[in-house]
Amino acid sequence: MNLKSKLLLALLATSSAAFAQTAPAAPEVPEVTYNVGVVSQYRYRGLAQTKGDPALQGGIDYANANGFYLGTWASTIKWIKDGALNGGKEAKGPVELDLYGGYKFEAAGIAYDVGYLRYEYVGNTFKDAAPVANGNVNANTDEAYAAATYGPATLKYSYAFSDLFGYSNSKGSSYLDLSATFDLGEGYSLVPHIGHQTVKHNSAQVNMGYTDVALTLNKDLGDGLSASVAAIATTGNSTDFIATSASGYNTAKSTVVVGVKYAF
Repeated sequence: MNLKSKLLLALLATSSAAFAQTAPAAPEVPEVTYNVGVVSQYRYRGLAQTKGDPALQGGIDYANANGFYLGTWASTIKWIKDGALNGGKEAKGPVELDLYGGYKFEAAGIAYDVGYLRYEYVGNTFKDAAPVANGNVNANTDEAYAAATYGPATLKYSYAFSDLFGYSNSKGSSYLDLSATFDLGEGYSLVPHIGHQTVKHNSAQVNMGYTDVALTLNKDLGDGLSASVAAIATTGNSTDFIATSASGYNTAKSTVVVGVKYAF
């Protein structure tokens, strides 16, 4: 969960689907691009994916001049293994592999992006972990998304056609996020972001819906190399989110994330 053209560095700082799984703008001729990077920790929609530990990430994108694109992006993760609760079986799934495709176009001065995204948690056995609230299911998730960009601002809506990240009976969950990119000159850019995750059929005991905010400072170092630092916070109830971790780690707590990336 690459906006390499518009939000190259924000991907590293937040590792959010809003950033990580979006292809670059349509080129004049078809092209394939690659990226590899490391972050001090992987955050997705504001939530910790690696228990605060570093993650190795990388992706490949194909973009056609007609606006169609395909891509894949991968990251090391720890949240599935940490999802074995109450003495349940240890769940497996050390890698997130995202597969996506879509179409970009412009109309009336607004740039649009529509597509489909598959989060594949390779070989995951999350459903074998002891139940959380409504119970666990396979973590693999399918979402459709639509985004509109006007000036520096982008509004994006994602809708889950499957259960959301292993949370049972959560089909129809959605994520809405608003971000903007401000060019500060000399290779610096500033990216504020706010998003809200809605989870269908929350249990009476656990509410997984929350809002996340981030402020990312990016620096283009030249020759495909970039760096970033981001402050991230959420409104997630610590009790609810600690309950999703076998080790008691609060995946929703505030943090600062730094990263470096090489695109070629």
